[in-house]
Amino acid sequence: MTNELKQTEKSKLKRVPNRGNFDLETIYSILDEGFICHVGFTANGQTFVIPTSYGRIGDKLFLHGASVSRMMKNLAEGIDICVTVTLVDGLVLARSVFHHSMNYRSVVVFGRAKLIESADEKMKALEAFTEHIVKGRWDDARIPNEKELNVTTVLSLKIDEASAKIRTGDPIDDDKDYALDFWAGVIPLKLEAGEPIDDSKLKEGIDQPNYLRNQKRFKE
Repeated sequence: MTNELKQTEKSKLKRVPNRGNFDLETIYSILDEGFICHVGFTANGQTFVIPTSYGRIGDKLFLHGASVSRMMKNLAEGIDICVTVTLVDGLVLARSVFHHSMNYRSVVVFGRAKLIESADEKMKALEAFTEHIVKGRWDDARIPNEKELNVTTVLSLKIDEASAKIRTGDPIDDDKDYALDFWAGVIPLKLEAGEPIDDSKLKEGIDQPNYLRNQKRFKE
């Protein structure tokens, strides 16, 4: 059984195809490291790109929002959508401004979302959202009640038509420009968590939970 997704007309990379990657584990790792995705869709002749949070369970990506949300209403109808996640790892400064770039890892997922109607499945998806933000939080907070579940729409998108695109390494200059007297190189970037800040209305005597300090996704 292959661990690579089949390339389609939509997912096949046409620009710098050597940066493409269709390995599922690579795609999953990028999705799991990100926090925000952008959802592109067209409704009533108007195209929208909406940033939102997400979660993943296996080969399914989950989106959620208020039941009255325009995006959730349209996506629930099974229209074609495109979901993207991008992680920026560095600013690439070349000798020529034309060749300035960024080191990045990105994923594009195509498909049609399906409405999750089962209360149990919605709860599992909401747990995935919560654990995606901070692992260990689901068991240390009040879970959604029936009213909250009823006003929340949850959609699933199968990750079976997708691709990753990755750039790493040094600037790529024209051969003649390597002799120029300009600095060139990479400025690394990373997402780093700061010290947790207590809520101003936090009850006295509640300490910060250990799982806040055991998060590995922000550490070297």
